[in-house]
Amino acid sequence: MTDVQPRKDGAAGAAERQLTGSMLAAALVSAVAGLLYGYDTGIISGALLQISEEFEIGSGMEQTIAAAILLGAVLGALSCSYLSERLGRKGTILVVCALFVLGSLACSLAPSPWLLVLGRVVLGFAVGGATQTVPMYVAELAPPKLRGRLVLAFQLAIGVGIVISTIVGATEAVSWRISIAAAAVPPLIMLAAVVRLPESPRWLVKRDRTDDARDVLRRVRPDGQDVGPELDEIVELEERKQETRSRDRGWSGLRRPWVRPALLVGCGIAIFTQLSGIEMIIYYSPTILTDNGFSTTTALRVSVALGVTYLVMQVIGLSIVDRVGRRRLTLVMVPGAAASLVVLGAFFVTGNAGPDQVPWIIATLIVFMAFNAGGLQLMGWLTGSEIYPLAVRSAGTSVQSASLWSTNLLITLTLLTMINTFGVGQTFWIYAAFNVAAFLFVLRFMPELTGHSLEDIERHLEKGEFAPRDFERSG
Repeated sequence: MTDVQPRKDGAAGAAERQLTGSMLAAALVSAVAGLLYGYDTGIISGALLQISEEFEIGSGMEQTIAAAILLGAVLGALSCSYLSERLGRKGTILVVCALFVLGSLACSLAPSPWLLVLGRVVLGFAVGGATQTVPMYVAELAPPKLRGRLVLAFQLAIGVGIVISTIVGATEAVSWRISIAAAAVPPLIMLAAVVRLPESPRWLVKRDRTDDARDVLRRVRPDGQDVGPELDEIVELEERKQETRSRDRGWSGLRRPWVRPALLVGCGIAIFTQLSGIEMIIYYSPTILTDNGFSTTTALRVSVALGVTYLVMQVIGLSIVDRVGRRRLTLVMVPGAAASLVVLGAFFVTGNAGPDQVPWIIATLIVFMAFNAGGLQLMGWLTGSEIYPLAVRSAGTSVQSASLWSTNLLITLTLLTMINTFGVGQTFWIYAAFNVAAFLFVLRFMPELTGHSLEDIERHLEKGEFAPRDFERSG
């Protein structure tokens, strides 16, 4: 006997795959949040060239400006766990929208480097809050058959934001102040969509508002679909949690032995998405390339190519992840990313990074981006939205987001120093080793979650059956 949901064929299965207007609106919110994440973090790559010239700053302050948004993201991820429980998922997203506008305008008007740093901390708070709350909100609204694709609309939009930011930077004609101020517009669109959306039905059940939760499910599911079984499953699980002591809920619940496997997988995947080298390429590829003889124009155009590759591979990953499977796709793609970094490092270590090798270096960068974006990068936010039990989901996604942003912060603050200490090629090899470690981690710890409801995933945790082989037996 298994806990996996029975296969639905015919009309029932087709109904589960239908997108209602409300789910499309939720996907829009997810997409705008992801776009802001990608744009606000990616725009600094090209903008730093202008900012360093205007303020006459060195690499130390450049690293501080780039990292400020990440410090804010850590704070936002941790704080919004509390807010999403108190205000609800929807209420927290509204707060995040306001902070996106405030942070963007503060950065664009900053008269000094340190005030720019402060503005980017505020902007980062919004980014961190969005990454903690938005994927969780969409996952709690979505039916299992569509959850992967709808949550990954957030990840896909990150790619769109990165592409837009690299194109803006490559023009070399748009002032960094204008490019940063432009990020104040999308949150207004996001706000207009959110106010029309319902609250998460799972949060409503936690607040003993079962009738409201039923109304929400009827609203976000296709007309005529029986939402009773889905609601009963949510209520039954919550009632079992209500019978447990408070130490099993929220932040204290994360310390319970049966929750630790989810925390290990979620935080481990989040950390490896950053250690894989993606942020090194996004934030500092223009700096690395110009410091090694590339022209500014070439370096910025390479950034655009990398951003487009990221986006294309996200689209491909989005279209196949629910069919191929989260775990399988990651295990296929990570080795390619590791090999690409080994080759890339070899160009610099052997002294073959001159003008004649420029096309090969660019091609290797693009190959790395393809393997990384189409595999491991898809999993960072998707696993966080679905792997944690309802009683600790907000706290779990908060810790996972904070783990990701803290790793990102550490990389951003140390990367240029690592390059100066070890060399460009050796640094690429270090990140190749991180990819090997990521492959081994996924192989050992990450189960295949594709096709399982949130409640089914939680039952596996409760039974202590969260190893990959346990999900294979019940799949």
